[in-house]
Amino acid sequence: MPIALIKRLLSKEEPKAASKPNKPSAKSNAKPAAKNKPVKKQNKPAKKPAAPWNPETFKVEPEEGKIRFHDLNLDERVMHAIYDLGFKFASPIQAESLPITLAGHDIIGKAQTGTGKTAAFLITVLQKLLTTTPAERYSSEPRALVLAPTRELAMQIASDAQGLSKHTDLNVVTVVGGVDYDKQRDQLQNGIVDILVATPGRLLDFLQQGAVYLDQVEMLVIDEADRMLDMGFIPDLKRIIRATPEKSTRQTQLFSATYPYDVVALSESWTYHPKQVEIEPESVATDTVDQKFYSLQVTEKDQTLVNLIQQPDVNKAIIFANRRDTTRDLADRLNKLGVKAMLLSGEVAQQKRVKTLERFKSQDNTVLVATDVAGRGIHVDGITHVFNYNLPDDPEDYVHRIGRTGRAGTTGTAITFIDEFEAYGMMDLEAYLNKKVVTEPVPDAVKAK
Repeated sequence: MPIALIKRLLSKEEPKAASKPNKPSAKSNAKPAAKNKPVKKQNKPAKKPAAPWNPETFKVEPEEGKIRFHDLNLDERVMHAIYDLGFKFASPIQAESLPITLAGHDIIGKAQTGTGKTAAFLITVLQKLLTTTPAERYSSEPRALVLAPTRELAMQIASDAQGLSKHTDLNVVTVVGGVDYDKQRDQLQNGIVDILVATPGRLLDFLQQGAVYLDQVEMLVIDEADRMLDMGFIPDLKRIIRATPEKSTRQTQLFSATYPYDVVALSESWTYHPKQVEIEPESVATDTVDQKFYSLQVTEKDQTLVNLIQQPDVNKAIIFANRRDTTRDLADRLNKLGVKAMLLSGEVAQQKRVKTLERFKSQDNTVLVATDVAGRGIHVDGITHVFNYNLPDDPEDYVHRIGRTGRAGTTGTAITFIDEFEAYGMMDLEAYLNKKVVTEPVPDAVKAK
């Protein structure tokens, strides 16, 4: 009989998912974890900060109508990271959701990217991990699971988690498709996993192999549930969630930019007496982004776009198109016209996508051509302009696109091309935004010549 099995059978108490405050304990409906998993030491030496930090140096004077992170009674290690990141006051989604989730309640949040929701759910996850300690830990058993629809978004969430947990000994592992299969499996099987950030397909693969066990998950986060639905991930999600403890035992945070009926039904089945928080996308779309709609012919688009990109106020820009082949061909044409354009779409190999995104983040005066699915995971500071080469088929995608700019208190510009074929979609966009959209001629200074 394996030694690890003997140790676990002789243990006085099996590891259990910590119950939520004000929730009845419930037996997990997950498949029992394999008994040959090696026992790992519960704690490892904490990461030492580069320099001593005195919490007294983090002073933020109260302001009416705003919630300070000081007001939330957060662990000092989390506050240190927040101080390093330069945050002082909670964003609207953070101010509304954190008092709820820190109290242990489930939440359904309606908020798009760019509102600060990633930090909102990660702060709650970190606070609970740091203030509760299981009696025993095993490899392959994450305590917190964050699910995201795209590789780029999952990697960005993991990066944010690393930043917020930099002064702790918590281990963040990322599991996404297309890269590092053996490395990811090794991280799962041979070490303690505190926070697992994953896309559904790769996670389900490892789950079926027995490389990861979800029966000890205390906190579940489902990000961009509407996009999960659009991309066909719901069957995979159902199988993954069935492997976690019952919803009355774990804490679940579900976020969605939109709230169609199917997402409503799923959220009700996956959460336990949830509180609801809603941040309207219109406020994000109109308050920080200068939106312009240019009426022009299809044949004028390329040169007009080049002329716009060459304007002195354009530093870092994303160009969105509706189809993969459109983005590929557009990137080729732009490069021939003298614009160094990078491509990000689902048909680009994952390793190249990662390198492309890193180049886009680190360099000024860069242009990225992307599809909507790829663009959902782009969280890059300093994007001055978003260009919609095509009007998106779904008005919701318009809000997501322009949300790439005007982030974190800055302002940005979104320019949308409307040709004779796309004018019919304007009525749907106006209905979604609940306002009249006015098109205008292309300014003489940037007209195609």
